[in-house]
Parts: sequence; structure tokens; C-alpha cells
Amino acid sequence: MANLLSLNELSIREINDILDRAEQIRVMGEEGWFAPNHTIVANLFYEPSTRTRFSFETAEKRLGYEVLNFSSTTSSALKGESLYDTVRTMEAIGAEAVVIRHQETGYYKQLQSIDIPVLNAGDGAGDHPTQALLDLLTLRQEFMNIEDLTVAIIGDLRYSRVAKSDAEVLSRLGCRVLLSGPPEWKNSQLPGTYVSVDDAIDAADAVIMLRIQHERHENAMQMTKETYHRLFGLTTERALRMKPTSIIMHPGPINRGVEMDGELVESTRSRYFKQIKNGVLARMAALEWALDHRLYEANKIEKAKQMSSPI
Repeated sequence: MANLLSLNELSIREINDILDRAEQIRVMGEEGWFAPNHTIVANLFYEPSTRTRFSFETAEKRLGYEVLNFSSTTSSALKGESLYDTVRTMEAIGAEAVVIRHQETGYYKQLQSIDIPVLNAGDGAGDHPTQALLDLLTLRQEFMNIEDLTVAIIGDLRYSRVAKSDAEVLSRLGCRVLLSGPPEWKNSQLPGTYVSVDDAIDAADAVIMLRIQHERHENAMQMTKETYHRLFGLTTERALRMKPTSIIMHPGPINRGVEMDGELVESTRSRYFKQIKNGVLARMAALEWALDHRLYEANKIEKAKQMSSPI
């Protein structure tokens, strides 16, 4: 068993193993619904979520797991119960893994003594490893080889955990990462090169637009939504200047007319809904990885045999 807290803790080989497994599950199609088993996974979401929460729940059910869904608004968290005690309770009940989204960056540091895998579904402005995995899966499906791609990440770079996870893993995989957005939300800790929005969109093979993280800002945004869209959004006019084969991505939820024009969300360039579909595949593979490394060891042995076999 292993925790999935940040992709920085995984080797490139482990990341590729998870992506390979996700692609295997995609090829299996409807046969990818696994036989029911007695594995119990608890989903603990302390922040609102649609895509990540239901994607994890769908992934768990497709794997045949039994699912416990926790709501911070109807639980003992309202009575002051700590995250640690809640996770220990889930463990005592019989959960064999927990999926956690929490508003505190690095919340998992208080769970180091927990004996079941913790999968990070987003920690404050920290990391979002499974979003990065589904983004990588989407890029692999589009371009086959991720290395040497130019990927632009545009928007709220200071407070976005997606920006952090994507920028770090894309840089490790050999991508050229371009960063752009309002100067006051610049994040000097992110790997990549800062350029103007127009230069980023013109040069990118993939443009990742980010939602403004209003809930994490200390002060309200000073500019109007219309001004933000004009200065930093993906407008229809900017999209016309993208390279012929380039694609548009977004982690969601999308605020149409702010990060991008509404008509671009379902355009031929957009991979927004494909990302959502890939989220189930990536999370199925991540859950397997966390719960049973034996499967991944078997896959590695099989791949090694194939590589060593004469043509």
C-alpha cells in the first residue's frame, strides 16, 4: 500500500505505470467494471467538489469497491472532531483507503501514523495529483509523446493547486512550461517561463486555463470579470491564433466568459469533457496503485518480458 499525496513523491516510472494502467482500463471499455469485492474506501471531502468527488466515487464503484461518502456538513466535524480522529474512525470501521480533499495545505502531515493509504484529492493551494494524472493522460492520448511539448498554464498561478501539480510534473517529463496571468498572482516557485498571455497562447501545444481561486484570496479581486476576460482570458480572437494542432484544457469548474469564451468550451479544440472522462480512468489506476502494488509489479514484469522477446 502507498499514499498518493503529490506526484513529486513518485518516480517517472511510477507515474508512467499509472498512466499505462489507466489506458489499459480505457481499452477494456465496459468490461472495465470489476467484480464486487469487500474493499471499502472512504471519501472525505471538506471542500465543495463535483468532478473530483464523483469521479473518485465512479472509479471506486467500477473497481467493485464499497464506498463510504463523508460530508463535513453532517458529520462530527461540526462538533470539533479533528481530521486525524475522523480518519482513524474510518480505519476502525473498516475502510482500507481514504480519499481526502481539505482546505488546509499539507493536511496529510498529521496523518503520518495512519496505516491505510491516503489519496490526496486536493489540499488547499498545495497539490492535486490525480488532476495532474488525468491531464497527463489527456496529453498522451492527443500527442503520444509528452516530451518536448509546449504547455501554457494561464490564470491564478498563486493559489491554484492544479497549476503547481501540472507545472512540476510537466517540467519533470521534459515539457516546456509557459506561465501567464495577472502579475499580482505570480508564483515564483513554479517551474516554467513567464510570458504574456498572447505569447503563451501562440506558442502552446496545449493551453490550460485556470479558474480564479476566489475562496483562497485574502482580498477580493480588484478587476471586473469582464476586464479579467479581456486581459487574461482565452477569447475567441485569441483562440484563432492557436497552432492548428493545439488543444484547450481546463480543470473545472469553468466560469464561461471569464477564463474562456463559452463557445470554446465545447469547440473542436476543447478537451474539457475528455479530461473529465479521463479522470475516472486515472483515479481507477491510482486507487489500484495505492491499494495493491502487486498489480503494478506484475505489469512491469510483463512489459519487461515483451521488451526482451524477439520480434
